[in-house]
Amino acid sequence: MHRVSARQLVNTKRVNAGSLGSHLINYLAVLFSSLLAWGKSPVGSRLGTLVPLPLCAAGMNAAVRATVRVGIYTGAKVYFVHEGYQGLVDGGDNIKPATWESVSMMLQLGGTVIGSARCMDFKEKWGRLKAACNLVKLGITNLCVIGGDGSLTGANQFRTEWSELLADLIKQGKITAEEAKRSSHLNIVGMVGSIDNDFCGTDMTIGTDSALHRIIEVVDAITTTAQSHQRTFILEVMGRHCGYLALVTALACGADWVFIPEMPPEENWEEHLCKRLIAQRERGSRLNVIIMAEGAQDRKQKPITCDQVKNLVSKKLGFDTRSTILGHVQRGGTPSAFDRILGSRMGVEAVMALLEATPETPACVVSLSGNMAIRLPLMECVQVTKDVTVAMAEGRFEDAVNLRGKSFQNNWNTYKMFFFLLSWSDIWATCNINIAIVNVGAPCAGMNAAVRSAVRAGLIQGHQMLAIHDGFDGLANGQIEPITWAQVGGWTGKGGSNLGTKRNLPGKNIEQISLNIAKFNIHSLIIIGGFEAYLGGLELVTAREKYEELCIPMVVIPATVSNNVPGSDFSIGADTALNTITTTCDRIKQSAAGTKRRVFIIETMGGYCGYLATMAGLSSGADAAYIYEEPFHIHDLELNVMHLIEKMKTSVKRGLILRNSNANDNYTTQFLYNLYSEEGKGTFDCRMNILGHMQQGGTPTPFDRNFGTKMGAKSVMWLTDKLKECYRHGRIFANTPDSACVLGMKKRSLIFQPLASLKDDTDFEHRIPKTEWWLKLRPILKILARYEAVEIDTSEVAAMEHIIKKTGEIKGGKI
Repeated sequence: MHRVSARQLVNTKRVNAGSLGSHLINYLAVLFSSLLAWGKSPVGSRLGTLVPLPLCAAGMNAAVRATVRVGIYTGAKVYFVHEGYQGLVDGGDNIKPATWESVSMMLQLGGTVIGSARCMDFKEKWGRLKAACNLVKLGITNLCVIGGDGSLTGANQFRTEWSELLADLIKQGKITAEEAKRSSHLNIVGMVGSIDNDFCGTDMTIGTDSALHRIIEVVDAITTTAQSHQRTFILEVMGRHCGYLALVTALACGADWVFIPEMPPEENWEEHLCKRLIAQRERGSRLNVIIMAEGAQDRKQKPITCDQVKNLVSKKLGFDTRSTILGHVQRGGTPSAFDRILGSRMGVEAVMALLEATPETPACVVSLSGNMAIRLPLMECVQVTKDVTVAMAEGRFEDAVNLRGKSFQNNWNTYKMFFFLLSWSDIWATCNINIAIVNVGAPCAGMNAAVRSAVRAGLIQGHQMLAIHDGFDGLANGQIEPITWAQVGGWTGKGGSNLGTKRNLPGKNIEQISLNIAKFNIHSLIIIGGFEAYLGGLELVTAREKYEELCIPMVVIPATVSNNVPGSDFSIGADTALNTITTTCDRIKQSAAGTKRRVFIIETMGGYCGYLATMAGLSSGADAAYIYEEPFHIHDLELNVMHLIEKMKTSVKRGLILRNSNANDNYTTQFLYNLYSEEGKGTFDCRMNILGHMQQGGTPTPFDRNFGTKMGAKSVMWLTDKLKECYRHGRIFANTPDSACVLGMKKRSLIFQPLASLKDDTDFEHRIPKTEWWLKLRPILKILARYEAVEIDTSEVAAMEHIIKKTGEIKGGKI
């Protein structure tokens, strides 16, 4: 039988969208089963069955919405399965057809609108027989399961025994041989919804980022009162078997200590903890913060509790100590922009995987690696997830951390750098190296986190850290001073730029800058900022030929809401701005829900870079997003207006249009407002909003805090190594291209790229990279908005990968 790829189907889709006779797919069901439905035997205890209460994660509705709409777009008939596996077993009204309108206004809702429930019946053969019968009667041969490892394991078993179940149903006379033939095999694709981020094979599970938002909101609120009263606060976050939430929270808030199950503290941790807290107070800190995972334990696997740590600190140190267990507040609330986009991308990829599946294709799970959607064999991921539990039970804690994956390892290594100093005198062992830090360009949230991280990482390495105030102007004017460990305390959660920043480039002051580099004995430079930071770095490198003082190692850390720095897929600050836009769009759409027949046209920041407009369009469910990188003409505007006129005939009587600030010189935001207002007369009215500088403000999101922390630390480690390479004859001399780099996230890892090598990939006139990864997501935005004949870039197909090769197989207690 000739098969067509899912993407070919999407690209060539025209008229036969509703055909139910397609050989690619009969029906597609979206199943929410956020429950551990399968018996587990915790290592080290007696065998038993673990069936906790159903769990939900913010962002699941985005995955449902994308799965439904892309499924319908490709010609599938999509069903909701309400109440998880229980709905699959009970059938009837629990399995209902899904429509395009039925998933409208879901993006901003937490939890799952189609419900989830514990299911004991599905564990039994008779329960799975009933579920199979219900699917066969409806012609459903494809299941998209959103849940944790237990739910996905159950789905895989269901698929494995499908033929046996069909045979039993025929024998019992519940289905005919013809019905069995039409449903001869069952395809399964999984998406992981879990706030704990405890599923191996993916950098982030749906719901994790939203949970971090809830946690950081609480931490920020608690630290203000803790600082006022000079208290020690102990916060317990979720994570019975995985410490991801605790670990990232500790990095994002600059906690003094973190307890996670994968890496218990060393023996005598009580003494080390007390020393750490005392040292922090002696250096001027008015508070201490300790973060604990729910499953914190010591090396002998004995639980470490909040009360235990509280009693230790209050009795031994006499500190006023409070403990807070955050509980289920972490599961609720509005999904973050990241989770909405993640859920949408996963939903699209899940449908593609189902459409391309054959009877021989193993059940897969759609995962995130860096900024790439990938497919992994489901049971490989489940096995590695179980291996983590085994490693912890056997005391192989390093193995447990490694099995968690690269993202977890990077976070753990960053934490170790800052917090595993048992003697504070270790910090001040100097090596006579001066590293200067400067902020350049417009301010953005997360800049201070990067500065704090770089300062403390440099001090740990024994360097003297220098702060340059007010950008390159400050470097030229000598606004340079040493910055200490205590000075950057509390900077992680502060927005803007505490060092001050300006857009001016160094070119006109290059001679004075070179003199001050010599005067203050600066041996290397960290430039944190947007496109101006990149341009300024290039100007300094070019001037090396004339000014020998500029022959020092330099690194540029991208930090701008526009996300337009060459050499990096992400910039510090962009996530905070994106969440600000998304929240604003939610409120605007809510107002339109009441008035109805209203279209909002919103202008976002970004200059010529359409990242914010595109990603905000995905996260807020926009009908269109106009950007410079994708030219549009009057015919396109006409199509968009007609699209909205048709939309007003449905039950969804509202519209949202985003426009990047420099999308087109002639088709301005005002022009679009006038055009839509005129053409929509009698059908809808319009409102216009220019969001402005509110996108640059606010406290950093957990992502930007964590990203800035890792970028700052990694830049200092790279400079330390580069300084050793460049030290000759008692002086530092660096003039090779690789001595001045941009540190950026590219696909799956943080890499250093020479500034000069990025020139060919830079559109200097429009201040954007020539290659932008997120442009490949724009067809998703159009499909989800119900545009016809959308072309999808098929140059990067998410082929099946293998996690075992990445993490290593466990044999004999070794990886």
